[in-house]
Amino acid sequence: MHYLAEGLRLPTNALDYSILILYFVVVLGVGFAARASIKTSLDFFLSGRSLPAWVTGLAFVAANLGALEILGMAANGAQYGVYTVHWYWVGAIPAMVFLGLVMMPFYYGSKVRSVPEFLLHRYGPASHLLSSIIFSVASVLIAGVNLYALAIVVEALLGWPQWVAIVVAGLFVLIYITLGGLSSAIYNEVLQFFVILAALIPLTVVGLKRVGGFGGLADSLNDRYGENFTSAWGGTGIGSANPLGANWLTIVLGLGFCLSFGYWTTNFAEVQRALSARNLSAAQRTPLIAAYPKMFIPLIVVVPGLIALVIEPGLGSTKSGLQYNDAIPLLMRDLLPNGVLGIAVTGLLAAFMAGMAANVSSFNTVFTNDIWAAYVRRGRSDEHYLLTGRVVTAVGVVCGMGTAVIASSFSNIMNYLQTLFSFFNVPLFCVFIIGMFWRRATAAAGFWGLLSGTVAAMINYFWLYKAQVISIPSDQGANFVSAIVAFVVGGVVMVTVSLFTKPKPVESLAGLVYGTTSPGMAEPPAAGDEAWYRRPALLGWGAIVLAALCYVPFSL
Repeated sequence: MHYLAEGLRLPTNALDYSILILYFVVVLGVGFAARASIKTSLDFFLSGRSLPAWVTGLAFVAANLGALEILGMAANGAQYGVYTVHWYWVGAIPAMVFLGLVMMPFYYGSKVRSVPEFLLHRYGPASHLLSSIIFSVASVLIAGVNLYALAIVVEALLGWPQWVAIVVAGLFVLIYITLGGLSSAIYNEVLQFFVILAALIPLTVVGLKRVGGFGGLADSLNDRYGENFTSAWGGTGIGSANPLGANWLTIVLGLGFCLSFGYWTTNFAEVQRALSARNLSAAQRTPLIAAYPKMFIPLIVVVPGLIALVIEPGLGSTKSGLQYNDAIPLLMRDLLPNGVLGIAVTGLLAAFMAGMAANVSSFNTVFTNDIWAAYVRRGRSDEHYLLTGRVVTAVGVVCGMGTAVIASSFSNIMNYLQTLFSFFNVPLFCVFIIGMFWRRATAAAGFWGLLSGTVAAMINYFWLYKAQVISIPSDQGANFVSAIVAFVVGGVVMVTVSLFTKPKPVESLAGLVYGTTSPGMAEPPAAGDEAWYRRPALLGWGAIVLAALCYVPFSL
């Protein structure tokens, strides 16, 4: 297991620890307060579908603002440069808008409690069970990433061995989710969102001042790595070499379509937040509201990774002993005074707990409703499933502790996470999108499309790329190709199988296929939701235009 380089211990004092302790007390208090509202399994798993859009919207973006975002995107910035902004403006915003405008009416209108449950209604038990198992495995693996990232910070803060930090942090998340269910996770995610901003904004401001502002940062990086390192699209022509190891086509198709839409539209850790909204309008606006803060996150995540590369030129080299994952802790050590350092540490811990809580809360929902209640213990009382959810939460946390060891073997955890998404999320999105827009797609096609897409992505990554049967310059480039392979293979298999098998009756597809509706999709806007500034179409297209404009400064 990787340990931080010698000397990366953070110079914390009593003020920093006091801020940290206060935060933990508040988080546990939220858990105990949320416990009073847990009366049924729906309360535990989906907050009784009662939360306002602004709460679910902030929780939506905070659930993603975990290890994937903080350490992972900072590491990506240090390793790949400004190309990392593609994960936001091409690799997130369009998919979040598509989720809000197109997919949420199907999810929320059908009253499903999870993403796999939608596949049960659209295809049948085989696809439902396979997707539930795949999602459960992926959730535990991703929860482990957040635990590992949290352990890096705790090691730097307290000097604890990483395994001790992993166990302590995991138990803390277990307590507040078990107490208050999804409501506890969501309200803590809203709190964590603001704590994260309070941590990363000062880090970015002080870091930019140290390197001479944006101009000084760009000059230093251009001198050392070339001008393409600070350009979003420079050097991405087909056949051109660049640090990302990808061209514009694989960026747009692999990241912008396959990986992005696969993650944002089918990852239940995100969709669950929208399903907990009080009505369909609020559910649609959840990812649309989240899109606005999401597009500006690179300023406080990617930019610090670039700053760390200037301050510590040996970052990521075996000689220095510093991994790309160390970029944020490195800046915290070198730039922040006590007090502000305590806020920064608290913000990082908040981010990692938010990410882990999102995956654990989605894991307990899917396992309880889609595996246990559907195939193992059918027809039991609601109290039985509520208890099962709490027990499964503990199981998920313990498994996450184990998978944290796997994450520790990657010097850039973003590479690891994108590999998981290409394996699990992309094939699921392929099955969803074809089934949602093509009535002819059959139950058998859903199962074999999902299975073949997953296997194809694994073959491309482990055999063709890792065994060097084909030459791809980087892990991320390989992930983009794996995503495209998974989608194409899954789609071809689905179309082929559908042509030779019998489709479901059209009347059974109401509310599940585009062009059909269900009663839940036709509910009128709630009082106040008809205001022009709350219209999903305006919010969605506004986010698309703004994301496109964000590219301008990095494309000149």
